[in-house]
This record gives sequence, structure tokens and C-alpha cells, in this order.
Amino acid sequence: MKYQLIDGKATATTIKSEISEEVQRIVAAGGKQPHLAAILVGHDGGSETYMKNKVLACEKCGFKSTLIRFDEDVTEEELLACVDKLNKDEDVDGFIVQLPLPKHIDEQKIIMAIDYRKDVDGFHPINVGRMSIGLPCFISATPLGMLTLLRHYNIPTSGKKCVILGRSNIVGKPMAQLMMQKHYGDSTVTVCHSHSKTLKEECLEADIIIAAIGRPEFLTADMVKEGAVVIDVGTTRVPDASRKSGFRLCGDVKFDEVAPKCSYITPVPGGVGPMTICSLMKNTLAASKKEYYK
Repeated sequence: MKYQLIDGKATATTIKSEISEEVQRIVAAGGKQPHLAAILVGHDGGSETYMKNKVLACEKCGFKSTLIRFDEDVTEEELLACVDKLNKDEDVDGFIVQLPLPKHIDEQKIIMAIDYRKDVDGFHPINVGRMSIGLPCFISATPLGMLTLLRHYNIPTSGKKCVILGRSNIVGKPMAQLMMQKHYGDSTVTVCHSHSKTLKEECLEADIIIAAIGRPEFLTADMVKEGAVVIDVGTTRVPDASRKSGFRLCGDVKFDEVAPKCSYITPVPGGVGPMTICSLMKNTLAASKKEYYK
């Protein structure tokens, strides 16, 4: 089967251009320039790359962007004080705290401290709860990016069997909720994980597979039926001496052998990744317009 590549990079470029045009109209009419802030703790390679891309995306969209850095040994109190300051800053429309955080800091405590009206990552329990019952809210950026791709490529989801590999709070769980809801996916959803006894059998019945299990090349051709749609969320750094960086990004899907069986498939990199940052921009614009919360 000749598969079609789902190009997240091109889709994100189009959407960021649309956001930029809208921001220009808002500012020209005397409105406020959207402002996204981010807190980065330590020097994790993946987080550094994500932050660099986020700043570039803000420039493309015409947003104001602020990056606040802390060393690895920052105390929980210092971080909470910074979150409180951003909550109270009227010029900041939305902000994110880049995860993961060092082990001595309680991630959930930090997330709970963020004003849910500025939680453009969509991690606060109020946003998660509103999303789960279909109320307007900030949807977690990676699931929102995947939904946007499915719609952009007019991939039918209603009534389809969708298998999600992984149950993380950031990807697996929210994506399962969204794919189940009538307004979004309207699919029949099964969530599998590393302890699922019938994982292979479930995948073989799936019309849509969303691989977010965090294991490089986990999904192989013998787990995918002909004509399936495969969305690969995985981004694991694996050593590669031929690359200048010394590593390459590897997805959860064994692309070369799975792709020929698919109708649509996302590449890694260039698939879901660019759409995550793009979704963060969409959420920030919504926050600046007070679309969900007054």
C-alpha cells in the first residue's frame, strides 16, 4: 500500500502563519500582543531544544516571549514563588513550567500552583477535568496537535477503532478522552500499556494507532493491519555516531517496516513534534483573547 506521510512540520508552518496574521490584526486594532512565558530548570538536552523552538515559534507568531531559567538545585519554594509572580503578572497571558523537574521538586505541586486560566500546557486538574467532560479549556499541547493533524488531513475517526499505546497524564490519558468524545474523535477507544496481555491483538484490530509508549521502534509491522493510520508520538534519543550531535531521534514505530502497511503515518522527527509547539501557540492566543476563561 502506498502510504501518505502526515507532515507535521508543514501543517505547523501553515497554522503559525495564520496565527501571525490574526495577531497582526489584533495589534493593529489596538489590542494586546500575546505574551507566553516559560520556566526552565536545569540543562536537559531535550528541554533546551524544545525551549529554543518555542522561542522561535513565538517570534513567527508575533508573540512576546519570556524565558526564566533556574539551576538544577533551585528550591521548591523559589519555583513556587516564580509561578506566583507569573500568575499575578497581568502582561503574561500564559506560561509553562518545562517538565521533567528535578527529583527534589514535587511536579504535581508546581502544576497545581499555576493559575488554570494561564495553564496553556493544559496540565492543571481544572483544565483536565473540563476537557474530560467536553467543556472549553486548554487542551494538552501534544493531544491537541494530533487532533489538529487528523482534521487537517481529513482522516475519518468517527466510529473507528482507535488503540492508544501509553497512559501518561500528558499524552495517553487525554488523547483517549478526546478520541472518545463525540465532538473530537467519536471513536471506539482502547488504551494499552506495557502490562496489557492482548496488546498485539488489540493493535491488529485498530484503524488508528497512537503510539506513545516511550520505547524506540516498539510498534512493528506484525502489529499493524493493512490500511491503518499510525500516529507516532515517540521521541527517544538514541546514540548515532554518524550524526554531528552524536544521537538521532527515534519514534515508537519501526517506520521502515510499518509505513508500507499504512494509509497515513507520521514521521519522527517532523510529525507530532512541531504540532506540539504549534498547539502551545494556539492555546496562548486563546488565553490572550480570554476565549475560555474571563
